[in-house]
Amino acid sequence: MWLTDTQKIGVGLTAFGLFFMLMGVMMFFDGGLLAIGNILFLAGLTLVIGAQKTIYFFARKQKIRGTICFFGGIFLVFIKWPIIGVFVELFGFINLFGDFFPVIIGFLRRLPVIGNILSAPGISKIVDRMSGQKLPV
Repeated sequence: MWLTDTQKIGVGLTAFGLFFMLMGVMMFFDGGLLAIGNILFLAGLTLVIGAQKTIYFFARKQKIRGTICFFGGIFLVFIKWPIIGVFVELFGFINLFGDFFPVIIGFLRRLPVIGNILSAPGISKIVDRMSGQKLPV
């Protein structure tokens, strides 16, 4: 599957958004970095899947609690309450994107170095529980 130029830019913006959010948390919840990360993440997501699908994704009735928490957390970061905002946003992120975790973990298990780490005896049980996969018995 090939990505269009707009989608490639969106992937870059999303990656930079996640990077800025990570740096904002590492810099003791720096509100400026977190705000930039949020803006870049949302812009990148919009460019990757399109504006109409983004609105539909966030407006689904099943995910309304996650949407409210996610955008509420972003709002709290913008009004300079970064610690509370990040935790509220994280709760919303898990509610919104939690369905994708098994796919992401399956992809990571196919990578050369990370796959070996995730398949280690102690770690694999934790990862299986996080992804919702059941072991064949």
